[in-house]
Amino acid sequence: MTLKGAIDTHVHSGPDVRARKTTSYELVRAAREAGMRAIVLKNHHCSTAPLAAALTEAVPGIVVRGGLVLNRAAGGWNVEAVEAALKMGAAEIWMPTLSAENERAFRGFPGSGMRALDQEGRLLPEIIEIIRLIAKAGAVLGTGHLSPEETCAVVACARQEGVRSILVTHPEINFIAMPLETQRRLLGPGLYFERCFCRPGFHRDWAGIARDIRAAGVESTILATDLGQPDNPHPVEGLEQFVARIRSEGFSAAEIERMTVVNPAVALGLE
Repeated sequence: MTLKGAIDTHVHSGPDVRARKTTSYELVRAAREAGMRAIVLKNHHCSTAPLAAALTEAVPGIVVRGGLVLNRAAGGWNVEAVEAALKMGAAEIWMPTLSAENERAFRGFPGSGMRALDQEGRLLPEIIEIIRLIAKAGAVLGTGHLSPEETCAVVACARQEGVRSILVTHPEINFIAMPLETQRRLLGPGLYFERCFCRPGFHRDWAGIARDIRAAGVESTILATDLGQPDNPHPVEGLEQFVARIRSEGFSAAEIERMTVVNPAVALGLE
């Protein structure tokens, strides 16, 4: 299958604090040449909204979107940073990733990380305010690297506040490992599970990802890559490989189109 009309909602590219496989400019050109409709640039350390806006002008024929990850580099639960990012066109606001207590504890990193819940298990007031801003702007909420418990609380609040689209970020990755029972409980309008390219040491095998897709449903699934690391495939090549592997697990061409073309377009408000 080709990538005509496909959208990758989770890509890392340079410039970045970390080494990346490709520059953002080269990535966007490669995605356009492959026939893709759009990509979403993600950076763990800063907003990609300005870069996305510039690349949309520089490379006509493809939609480029950006967003902000609420890591400590952005000030953590920084309401003002979210307001600024949204005003500059951020399409998605992610909960913490590298700064999340859930990931840091899993990896054995020193020091405490960011948690979304207080000691009584309630969402922090700043997060509720941030979720309201996301809802008002019509942006996407990404769950980042929070624990399943935190993710459930964030999703519940997002629905209550009227957030249009929610992307549950790679629920199958090892430091999240969201049980299928939990995934089923989260199912509902506007929520998508962002299944990402199977990277050794991080994700379940391809067959496991395919089983999760079947269990949660194609209609609630988006296939993305989370690629851009120097030792992994180029993101465009990676999406091609991802599609081929999932297709080999018995998914039809129509189902692949739903997960790579239709669902991400609806989630991003392009449809």
